[in-house]
Amino acid sequence: MKRIVAIGEILVEIMAAEPGEGFREPLALTGPFPSGAPAIFADQAARFGQPAAMIGCVGDDDFGRVNLDRLSRDGVDISGIRIDPEAATGSAFVRYRADGSRAFVFNITHSASGRIVFDSAARAVLEQSHHLHVMGTALFAPAIVEVVLEAASLIKGRGGTISFDPNLRLEMLNLSGLRAACEALFRRCDLFLPSGTELTLFTDTEDEDAAIAEILAHGVSAVVHKKGVMGASYYDATTRLTQPGFAVDEVDPTGAGDSFGATFVSCWLRGMPPGTCLAYAAASGALAVTKLGPMEGASTEAEIKDFLADRNKRAAP
Repeated sequence: MKRIVAIGEILVEIMAAEPGEGFREPLALTGPFPSGAPAIFADQAARFGQPAAMIGCVGDDDFGRVNLDRLSRDGVDISGIRIDPEAATGSAFVRYRADGSRAFVFNITHSASGRIVFDSAARAVLEQSHHLHVMGTALFAPAIVEVVLEAASLIKGRGGTISFDPNLRLEMLNLSGLRAACEALFRRCDLFLPSGTELTLFTDTEDEDAAIAEILAHGVSAVVHKKGVMGASYYDATTRLTQPGFAVDEVDPTGAGDSFGATFVSCWLRGMPPGTCLAYAAASGALAVTKLGPMEGASTEAEIKDFLADRNKRAAP
């Protein structure tokens, strides 16, 4: 099977135990949980049974080891993850508001995640990989952008493919150069995986149908528009499909979109029909939200098949 490599931030997530507005008073916390959008993606792909590797950087600390242990245990090749002896592993403090939205306090730019380099270990990982997945969250520093763009050129030069998920957090939108870097990856990708209004980030129109046509005209092979609990839609030059979301008891939505994307890309690389890719991905995203912690709901192919079989049984007359 084709091997996926993800590049980007690796961090721990620490969550407030009670809903509220931010972190301006002492409160109970739970964690650390292994996290980082590209790391969640790689972990879910590996759990699904797809060969997966990660290029990134963690500190020589317990937060770094929490991530390395989890990724390695779930089958991710971690040989491209550098351990920096000076910088601390990245972190994200999260608190849910009463309306279900989230407030984040990130330490990524000045953490070990900001020290990703294209060293011999990272190059060796890339040379063994067939597909590159990039999240917009990874493009937070010029040095990282250089690494990602070089990796993209090498993958494409060897006939490989690229998937791109903007995954832009409100807290990151003002970072210098972020939008330009995201647009550069958008122009290179084969598979575009936007969520919600990200669909029109790089188009001249906000009309959904016109935006899809414009994106495909740029040379993108397929678009998967993620719509959260409403499901997702797939578009290519000849096909349009919609997959409803699956109703589950939500515990923690963090990582659902990353899990969806990892499962879709894995299925897509295996040559599965788009409808099957969508159904598997939607099931993966639904399972992800049933556990507390970004990677805790990662699911195997067998678990996804069981979930879909159960849903089909319930829907049968």
